[in-house]
Parts: sequence; structure tokens; C-alpha cells
Amino acid sequence: MPATSRPTSKDVAHEAGVSQSTVSLVLGGKWSGRISPATAASVREAAERLGYRPNQAARNLRLGTTRTVLLMVPTLTAPFFGPVHTGAVRVAARHGFGVVAYVWPDDAAGPAGSPFAAPREAIDGILASSMEVEALAEFRGTPAVMLDSDPSGPVPTVGFGVAEGMRSIAAHLVGLGHRRIGHVAAAVDQWTFRARAEALAAVTARAGGTLTRAACAIEVGAARDAAARLLAGPDRPTALVCDDDLIAAGAYKAARALGLDVPSDLSVTGFDDVLLATALEPELTTVRLPAEELGARGMEALLELLDGGRPARRVLRGRLIVRGSTAPPPRAEGRVEREAGV
Repeated sequence: MPATSRPTSKDVAHEAGVSQSTVSLVLGGKWSGRISPATAASVREAAERLGYRPNQAARNLRLGTTRTVLLMVPTLTAPFFGPVHTGAVRVAARHGFGVVAYVWPDDAAGPAGSPFAAPREAIDGILASSMEVEALAEFRGTPAVMLDSDPSGPVPTVGFGVAEGMRSIAAHLVGLGHRRIGHVAAAVDQWTFRARAEALAAVTARAGGTLTRAACAIEVGAARDAAARLLAGPDRPTALVCDDDLIAAGAYKAARALGLDVPSDLSVTGFDDVLLATALEPELTTVRLPAEELGARGMEALLELLDGGRPARRVLRGRLIVRGSTAPPPRAEGRVEREAGV
């Protein structure tokens, strides 16, 4: 064998004194009960001496798989999706799978187009995060798991308890005395944001409060303008509930432009608990969502599906993180002072 050539299974067979089929059985892990342990050890030692590595592409072609998963996300700029990718890759690597990230914007019309000429020949499965199942119409037949998406659809889901998380935020604000609440909502027609809006409205109504809403893109400038619209009226909200920590940063800007202090004049909350939440001053009260765990549990569910299983729906709970951006409203403080005779 020339020194510069790559060793083949035929070379390993010659080195070990066995047939190529024996090499395939041993290196494919299918030798037990067919080949003696001594022969298997001899084959592995020969492969090690020669520096032989199986041709994974050829092996995948024989098996009809690519061991590649497509992770579809609406953006790569939002800090939330980096940990989702990290969790998915961590689990995939343990099982010999690769992950390809693909952006399908949440404002795109129609189903997602495939980045591959023949999707079934390029990928084994799809993880689709924070989008509607209809976006996968052109991938029909490709095994898929939806992340942070509508759990009532036909595709297995791994998601967050976003309604529970929003209820915890609303209950926290109501407990502080807030009854005039503004919702700076993501202008994205996705299940995760609809669930948040419905939960916030329900808790506010039960508390006898009023809820106003302004929608915006998940971007600081757009959020600043939306928050400013809510704060412009004479009966302004005493708390702004934001669908995302980035939106909350825009709400901070709007408050300060109007001379309002956070939190003594206005309480602000976010959602996700990305790094930005502790970079803001004061630090942001928000709901922590385990984004990396979402990616990891989603990949586990997809691997189970690829193995012929039927993964059950899984819901990951968020946790309310109370920081310095929330306090009782000024009106409540004034009432307490009057009742105390101050």
C-alpha cells in the first residue's frame, strides 16, 4: 500500500488475514455470535495499526441515512436561539449526528423552501423552533419535531410552559398592586406569543384590571416606539409586560425618554432571561426559559422518532426571576401613605 493512500477495508482484511465481510461485521459492531472475540480483536488491532477510518458517507448511503438533522429557526440574531442550537448539537454528537442550522424568517410567506435539492437525501429529520407546522409543508414525509410550537398539531412537540410563565409575571404585578397593564407584544403570529397574550389577558381580567396592547417587531427601536405609544395617554399603564427581553430594552428607552423611572414610575418585565436581562439597569424581572434544554430534549425526541418510537409531548417549565425592574405602582404607594396619615 503506498504511504500516501488512505487505507481501505480490503487493506485491513489483508492485514488481519480475514475476509472483507468479516471486517465489515466487526467494524460495524455486528460480529457478536458470528465471529470469535479473538478474530474481532485482531481486526480492530489491524485497523488501528493502519489508521483505518470507515467511509461514513459510503456507510450512510448503504444504510439510507445521512445522520444529519436540519435545525430550523426564525433568526440567528436573537440571543435565544444560540443555546437551542448548543443543546441540540450536544445530544446529536453523542449519537453520531450532525446539525445544520437553517433560517426561515417568521415573517416569510408560505412554507419554508428547502436548502437542499433533494431534502430526503440530505437530512434524516427536522427540528423546527418557534414556527407553525405549516412551514414544513414542502418537507412532508421527513420526520420532524416542533420546538416551542403549537402542541395540538400532528407533529411531536417539545415546548415551554409559556402560558404558565406569563401567568406568573401577571400574578407578580397584580400582587404588587398594578391594575393598569400595558402589553408590548411581539408582532409575530406564532402559538408561543398567542399563548402569552391569552394568559396575560385572563389574569388581568380576573384582577379587575385593564390591559392595553401595542405590537412591534422583536427589535429595540420598534419596541421603544410601541412602548411610547402605550405610555403617551393620560391614563398610562403602571407596568409594561414585554414578550421578550429585547423588547423590554426598548421599553426602558421609551420610559427614560418620557422622564419615567424604572421601577418607581413604571415597572417593566421581559421573557426568556437572556444575558441582556442582567445587563439592563435596573436588572430585568423576567421568566427564565431553559433554551439549551429545549434543544437537547428536542433532539432526544427526534432521535426517538427516527428509531421508530412515538415521543410523548414534553413541556419544560419556566421560572419567574424577580429583579429590580418591578415595584408597587405610584398610585398604590400614594394610597398606603394616605391610609397611614402621611
